[in-house]
Amino acid sequence: MRYADFTPYDLVLLAQGLGVTLGLFAATTLIGLALGAALTVLHYYRVPVIGHVVVAVTELLKNSPVLVQLFLVFFGMPAFFQVNMTPVTAALLTVSLNTAAFAFVIFRSGVEAVERDQIEAARVFGHSRWQILRRIISPQAAAFSVGPLIGLLVNQLQVTSLISVIGVADLTKIGNILNLRTLEPFVVWSVIGLTYYLCAKALAALGGRLERHLRRSVVWQGL
Repeated sequence: MRYADFTPYDLVLLAQGLGVTLGLFAATTLIGLALGAALTVLHYYRVPVIGHVVVAVTELLKNSPVLVQLFLVFFGMPAFFQVNMTPVTAALLTVSLNTAAFAFVIFRSGVEAVERDQIEAARVFGHSRWQILRRIISPQAAAFSVGPLIGLLVNQLQVTSLISVIGVADLTKIGNILNLRTLEPFVVWSVIGLTYYLCAKALAALGGRLERHLRRSVVWQGL
């Protein structure tokens, strides 16, 4: 192996690619979870027509390849709507919507997991639907949902590697550049894979701590 082909500047490039990956992942996570939560609230209130549209759109996003969605947003939308679409914007929009679709399913399952007896008791005591959602359903649904959400986010972290195909200079794109320059695919892709692995493990560890904290809080409130 020609390790001399690798330079200190390669580490700088890898750090920049990792920064782009983590930055886009953080942004799409925040947007996707917020949008997923909003869709769950709409579904909870059973808004006519909108509820059916939400379910239909999320089913479409969940059951179609992310790469196809990415190409549709980056290549299809500019051609059809005559709008400018940068690679970063396309990546942000695609991954955010995809995350929101799966988050909606997880949040909805969390809401449905709350025992109906608690909701009925709250209604007897005169709580409004919003108060029930905020004080009773949301804390328990969050505790139920955090485990599946962490699994989703670990998967979405891997999904971000797809954005390299439209020219976003993320970690995978930098890896491809270094691979073409050094002709050391085993070394380059081992480093890229290990970096994704370490990020995923760190995310899972943080999620585990958050899940334990939320479950303790729910148990304490129930006492």
